[in-house]
Amino acid sequence: MGYTFMVPAKIISGTNVIEELGQHIQGKGTKALIVTDQFMVKFGNAAKVENALAKANIPYVTFAGANSEPTDKIVDAGLKVYREEGCDFLVALGGGSPMDTAKAIMFMSTQPEGKKINEFMHVNIDMPVPYLVAIPTTAGTGSEVTKNTIIADTENNVKMLLGGPSIIPALAVVDPTFTMTAPPSVTAATGIDALCHSIEAYTSRKAQPLTDTFALSAIKKIHKNLPICYKDGKNVEARLQMSIAATEAGIAFNNASVTIVHGMSRPIGALFHIAHGVSNAILLPACMKFAIEENTARFATIARVMGVADDATPDHDAAEAFVAEVTRFCKEVGIPSAESLLEQRGFKKEDFLAQLDKMASDALESGSPQNTMRIPTKEQLIEIYKELF
Repeated sequence: MGYTFMVPAKIISGTNVIEELGQHIQGKGTKALIVTDQFMVKFGNAAKVENALAKANIPYVTFAGANSEPTDKIVDAGLKVYREEGCDFLVALGGGSPMDTAKAIMFMSTQPEGKKINEFMHVNIDMPVPYLVAIPTTAGTGSEVTKNTIIADTENNVKMLLGGPSIIPALAVVDPTFTMTAPPSVTAATGIDALCHSIEAYTSRKAQPLTDTFALSAIKKIHKNLPICYKDGKNVEARLQMSIAATEAGIAFNNASVTIVHGMSRPIGALFHIAHGVSNAILLPACMKFAIEENTARFATIARVMGVADDATPDHDAAEAFVAEVTRFCKEVGIPSAESLLEQRGFKKEDFLAQLDKMASDALESGSPQNTMRIPTKEQLIEIYKELF
């Protein structure tokens, strides 16, 4: 059996590598659209990118209209700026949302006006596209190295998972200095997202030898360094290790896909506007409890990598120790309960329970739960959602 393994054409990593950006993008375009959000402007991260482009004598315009929930309307707004300003390549700066927005603008820029992004659902997006630089400011999504983008379809109230080789950024700039401004809650949410990526990639039906290497390396780094970053956001070495781990996890799931956690998480985000990483985190223990049953050896290996089991521990006991550890780990980095998260967004438990059927259907429709070795039924997904309370 052969495997396909895809990564960006180039990845540069290290503290302050943003200063080297110009030399890596000479000749890639004549004017850049920087896609970011207002927080990146406020905290000075956008200025770092603008200065790097100016230093290289590359014209640019900044679109700071991305937010935590990328939508088709935001993509349309960014695309309008891209076209009106005569841009021919893009620089994405931020967490997963600005990067997802930039990816969507990138491939939609090749389409005729009037084409809707929801027409690309379940389409392998493989076409010539503009050059895209992705600069993550969180250590979490791995979007800087992935072939997917998640965009909300506002008409149908669904988070669309769009994908294909054309969506992979041409250049990933992994510079931990950009993550230093992330507050503890964002550090935790995005870090757990990266942990989910690596765990799901390692236990996916689509796992392969290369993805296993990246996934296990990421799990080890995240387990050690996320609590440090959560407690001390200025720890440069821990931030560097988390940035590398998030990229490793991104590479792993880009090629092995995600499984039940992400499949169940997207509907929560779409309906209740809970941040992606947090919705992953509240699902992680219950989903892992379900998943270990038919993939015990792999979950046991993760437990050993985390140091909560050793070679003498029977696989079943090690797998259960893993579930206990991820439960504890989420609490250590301040992940709140599902009920409190809903309350923060103005919802009640009853609102959540009323959407069980739709959420389970949408989760299955995404295809991700079917990558789990123990493939869940719709009824089982509903029961897992209920376990959150």
